[in-house]
Amino acid sequence: MTTIMTTAFYLSEIIGRKVFLGARKLGKLHDLVIAETGKLPEVTHFLVARPFGHHALLVPWDKVEVITETEVAVRLEGVEQYEKDPARSSILLKDYILDKKVLDLDDNEVDIVYDVRLVARNGKIYVTDVDFSRSRLLRRMGLSRLANLFSGNGKAEMLSWAYVQPLPEHIGPFSGEVKLRVLKEKLSEIHPVDLADILEELDPAQRLAVFSQLETERAASTLEEVEPRVQRDLISSVQKERTAELINSMTPAQAADVLAILPASDADDILKLVDQETAPKVQFLMDKHDERILNFVTSRFIKYGPGTRVSEVLGQYREVSREKDVIIYLYVVDEQDKLLGVVDLARLLLSDADARLDAIMVTSVIHLDSQSTVLEASETFVRYGFRALPVVNETDTILGVIPYRDIMNLKHRYV
Repeated sequence: MTTIMTTAFYLSEIIGRKVFLGARKLGKLHDLVIAETGKLPEVTHFLVARPFGHHALLVPWDKVEVITETEVAVRLEGVEQYEKDPARSSILLKDYILDKKVLDLDDNEVDIVYDVRLVARNGKIYVTDVDFSRSRLLRRMGLSRLANLFSGNGKAEMLSWAYVQPLPEHIGPFSGEVKLRVLKEKLSEIHPVDLADILEELDPAQRLAVFSQLETERAASTLEEVEPRVQRDLISSVQKERTAELINSMTPAQAADVLAILPASDADDILKLVDQETAPKVQFLMDKHDERILNFVTSRFIKYGPGTRVSEVLGQYREVSREKDVIIYLYVVDEQDKLLGVVDLARLLLSDADARLDAIMVTSVIHLDSQSTVLEASETFVRYGFRALPVVNETDTILGVIPYRDIMNLKHRYV
């Protein structure tokens, strides 16, 4: 198995490294040959450039012994038998991919591949992403300090190779530009949740190009999964008639979630185009989104003082939990009902019987305030995954608890 000193690196970082056979320097690494063996391409050969007058070497991956940060060591029985050119159908990462244009589905030039990310796994190297960021180009030029300024928050502009493919299928000998594109036929195979992740990573032009190619049902499912910022971007980029078509493919609750992020005037215009049996249901739920969560809280929850012992709670639990709406959480409060912490039932059952609740409670409680809306409650439930949330006022006095099922029941009253 090949020894690789780092698990992830960029193509530009490895190209040009000296290649050794024992103590003998053979040349420099010129390119990597890849093969589409699965979801991610696998490196099959190293192409080694040699001094003038010597033929390049095509070294199979299993002959690569060690890759360090400065050099590559190979083990070969003899050099002559590896003096050959890559097959005509081979894909060369540097020559065919690096610095090549990326197309959207309408063949519009969107970006340029400035680098390719590689990952070492189980003794092999896989191509995982193409990088469009200008900071990668600057690093290749040796301008690391300037690259750090351009990198901003450090988030790379990358697209997974799983959704970027070389064109045409059989490249043949290199001549001119070999362009990349997101393949239309692959879109139907991608789960809407994964597709949403991809769309969030793309720039607006490429995002719209991919989204525009989705059939209505898949587009609607994907739109539900992307973050609100991307939802707004996509909806504002397509015709209102297209948005209405997508809304008609959703449940009223899902449609209300999507339209709620838009300016009221835009949402009203779209609702006029929506199926007239669906529109009133969507409007009802949108109105409910702005309603204060206090109108839906329950006072039927379990609360105890901080000094209460676990054994006392367990002894009373069956009786105390009867007819309560929320029984999975215990809310720890002081004499003025100020919320001090929360203990979930699982933690209670695993705790020592003599332990006090204030010793096992979580003090950083995710909560809603008295002015929170139903929409804000829904977003908080989705973000944190709790089964209930306490509602408190400005002095942290607990005003009630909203169960997750009540929000869901409201959202799906019209399905």
